[in-house]
Amino acid sequence: MNTTHRHSGTRRSRWALAPLAVLGSALLTGCQQAQQSLSIGDMASAFNREIWVMSIWAIALSIIIFFGVSFALFYTVQKFREDKHDAPPAQFHGNNKLEVWLVAVPVVIVIFLSVLTVRSMAILNPTPDQATKIDILAKQFWWNFEYPEVKADAGGEVANGNEMLMPTRQPVALTVTSGDVIHGFWAPNIGGQRAAMPAVNKTWQVDTDRAGVYQGNCSQLCGASHANMRYKVIALDQARYDATLAAMKAYRAPEPAPGSPEELGYKLFMQGKPATDPKRPETGAASCAGCHRVQGTPAGGQVGPDLSFFGTRRTLGAGMWEGQKAEDMLIPWLKNSPAVKPGALMPPYENGAEYMVNGKPTKGYSLTDEEINAVAAYLRSLKLPEEADYWRDVPVIGASSNGGTQ
Repeated sequence: MNTTHRHSGTRRSRWALAPLAVLGSALLTGCQQAQQSLSIGDMASAFNREIWVMSIWAIALSIIIFFGVSFALFYTVQKFREDKHDAPPAQFHGNNKLEVWLVAVPVVIVIFLSVLTVRSMAILNPTPDQATKIDILAKQFWWNFEYPEVKADAGGEVANGNEMLMPTRQPVALTVTSGDVIHGFWAPNIGGQRAAMPAVNKTWQVDTDRAGVYQGNCSQLCGASHANMRYKVIALDQARYDATLAAMKAYRAPEPAPGSPEELGYKLFMQGKPATDPKRPETGAASCAGCHRVQGTPAGGQVGPDLSFFGTRRTLGAGMWEGQKAEDMLIPWLKNSPAVKPGALMPPYENGAEYMVNGKPTKGYSLTDEEINAVAAYLRSLKLPEEADYWRDVPVIGASSNGGTQ
């Protein structure tokens, strides 16, 4: 568990945070790769620090109640043991004083905890005007992150699929919604979770004082690939964040060189491929541009994740694969994504293979190996400038010795 604290006046011992860290791990271990751990006890987040202060009171009162009830139980059993009292016990209808205490004490405790909860909600729920705004769309089974305050020079808003950038040491206002079923957005190291519901926009505040790569997962059972609906949060120091967003704002997809595999991939991405048999649409291929957006090109699809900076990403399949594994899986993913990610709605492009859409078998499309390799080459070419590579030299928080994404 990550329990490194770098905020003055808020240092906590690792042992004090162990219960929260263990709880966070227990809740989320089944929904993540073993490469990176998560912790709701990460004190680099002001959100988590506030929850920790409130939790101290709840834990302390729980301990007091436990020992108080245990003492009363053992005292009563010991004092009124049958072998010490031969006479029948006195008969009475009740002890009014005891009943008042049994009602009053829990009421006072509940009121006290309610006041603490309302106080924390008043601190954490409002998002200040100067907060960095990020809009989140959740769909089966991926995430899209838009930056509504940054308009791309090529038109539209700056966006990225499955990898969210945020600045450090300032509040970030996240607004989440869903395009299909209910999902749950939760990156425990940076703050609390929220449900992503169709036609509902929920805004709340997260933050972190430490630059790094954090793991996020869908926390609401949402279908066959719920456990494969992951994302990364990349927190950058303010100056580097501003520079990266500026590069994203100015980005235009590169023009492929004539005769190159990238050019063929570009044409297939934008136009698809005519069917060789008009009666069998699966002998051709639909364009990728109908579902995906690439900044600075005619591709403006909204059905799938934004692919503008695909070549800069280090994850694939909404975080199913990371680093070199993501690179290795790109061709299998393009050939038949539903075969490697259950429930994926991107059609297969290998020999018209069948996949399920709304519970019905549906024919996919057909591209040759050369054409699929060309599309992959075009996607890899969609890179930000080297100086705007937001993964470069950023530590992966909670990475194990045998994993990580760097």
